[in-house]
Amino acid sequence: MADDTVGKDVSPQSPGKGSEVGTPRNQRPGEDQREKGFLSELFAPVAGFGVSFSTMFRKVATEEYPEKPRPTAPRFHGRHQLNRYPDGLEKCIGCELCAWACPADAILVEGADNDDTPLEQAGKGRFSPGERYGRVYQINYLRCIFCGLCIEACPTRALTMTNFYELADNDRGKLIFTKDQLLAPLQGGMLTPPFPMSDGLEERDYYQGKVSEPTAAQRAFVDARDARDGDEDDAYADGPGNVGASVPGVHDLVHSSHPTAAETREGANP
Repeated sequence: MADDTVGKDVSPQSPGKGSEVGTPRNQRPGEDQREKGFLSELFAPVAGFGVSFSTMFRKVATEEYPEKPRPTAPRFHGRHQLNRYPDGLEKCIGCELCAWACPADAILVEGADNDDTPLEQAGKGRFSPGERYGRVYQINYLRCIFCGLCIEACPTRALTMTNFYELADNDRGKLIFTKDQLLAPLQGGMLTPPFPMSDGLEERDYYQGKVSEPTAAQRAFVDARDARDGDEDDAYADGPGNVGASVPGVHDLVHSSHPTAAETREGANP
């Protein structure tokens, strides 16, 4: 059989620059396309610098913290607060449901019984409506993840979360907040526990909002107690206190002793 390649150039063409071997005719680059590619490669660095120059004249979004702290959202989950009823009694009943609901095991609660025995007979007094109150309440903010499950578990709306978020400290022990730090300060007209409930009312009446202010009998009881005991409870009544202390459970942060309702968000959803 005769070889039909005799006399023909069968050497493979090198696919060098500009080679169009194997490329369809309608896909072969023209001179205008090659020129556009060259210009794009030439001005690509300039385009990158253009982005930089355009951002140089925009308003800087730097937040001047802590001089000008940014306001938080209305439903922000910040430091916890133990709330009071309008007469000054505590809402916490020491049920420990918040501690059971905490997924990080950051809450410690120890309840105790309210004592209606007269103080002259070594009675401990009443700190909340009902049978019990939270004698010990601690939150370890080294563990707390601010999930809000403790707020959902509280049956009396005693525990809420404020908008306060500045919890950093240089001592791990100071991030274990105790009851005196978490308890809401006394608002105008409130009395300092312990003192009896309003006459003729039960714990359910307190929860349903039937108490708006202390009664005359409660004021007389507190005045007689303070006159007998002196001014021992003044520091407790003035607010969180404990500023500058260096023992575990106490912090150096200064809190407002008279927050507004918007700051405490008492009764609001978490």
